[in-house]
Amino acid sequence: MTEEILPAANVRLTARVGGRDDAIREAGAILVEAGAVDPAYIDSMLEREQSVSTYMGNLLAIPHGTNEAKDTIRRSALSVIRYDEPVDWGGDQARFVVGIAGIENEHLDILSKIAIIFSDDDEVARLVAATSAEQLHALLSEVNEP
Repeated sequence: MTEEILPAANVRLTARVGGRDDAIREAGAILVEAGAVDPAYIDSMLEREQSVSTYMGNLLAIPHGTNEAKDTIRRSALSVIRYDEPVDWGGDQARFVVGIAGIENEHLDILSKIAIIFSDDDEVARLVAATSAEQLHALLSEVNEP
């Protein structure tokens, strides 16, 4: 059996964070805890953000590592953090920070699933209204479907 891309343990609700870089570190730390990436992957996520914003719109940022960090990825995985207070993401407001690590081209399929969910304003409203990490995980469960 293949491990889930987004296990329930990788979904968190958090009141606030110090800023964008701290949010990236939190998202990366969840991926490290899950055994999906080596700690060096977090540095590569921060490096990627310096070259191009990973803010996607609709309250969503998807920080991920650089191409040079591919060897620090052990398996494909996601981390999801929903912040009660928006994070300033270079002038945009992010409430959802989705850390992503993908083996080979798996990240493209994962990104597509996340983009579909977050392109629906009603779906985003349901995600914002979720009252627990378990409920948030259930609303995002389709990312685990093949």
